[in-house]
Amino acid sequence: MAEKRNIFLVGPMGAGKSTIGRQLAQLLGMDFIDTDTEIEQRAGADISWIFDVEGEDGFRKREERIINELTQKQGIVLSTGGGAVLSKDNRNHLSARGIVIYLETTVDKQFQRTQRDKKRPLLQNVDDPRQVLEELAQIRNPLYREVADITLPTDEQSAKVMAGQIVDLIENFNG
Repeated sequence: MAEKRNIFLVGPMGAGKSTIGRQLAQLLGMDFIDTDTEIEQRAGADISWIFDVEGEDGFRKREERIINELTQKQGIVLSTGGGAVLSKDNRNHLSARGIVIYLETTVDKQFQRTQRDKKRPLLQNVDDPRQVLEELAQIRNPLYREVADITLPTDEQSAKVMAGQIVDLIENFNG
């Protein structure tokens, strides 16, 4: 790849966006940025605290500002939060400013990957986390598909293998 196009990873929590994103950035010699980490660093607080104090709306406003700013950079691999696609502005910025890869996963796999994770505000203090994941999938999966240039299932592969597949796909991508 002569010019380094931005690569934006979208998908639900537990799809592997951060893990695969780091591997991908390393393979391509690009910078890796995770929007949730960026939000936490700038706020000086973790996502759960932001959700508690500002609610989901406050968090989403922060997320929109960060995505607008970061998608204007060049040559980055950006891992977005699972709900980033809820914003039409975010979807437009992602689509216009890079190659969007939807890392697809099943609710069963998400549940396995997130059940011990205490840093998922939407899964905390709920009676049935699996039900929450299913409800989120109903709303968000069509939005991931809408914004994606490439869709890849992540359930059966390691992050390293997935990163390699993405490199191959991007080299053939002329979108």
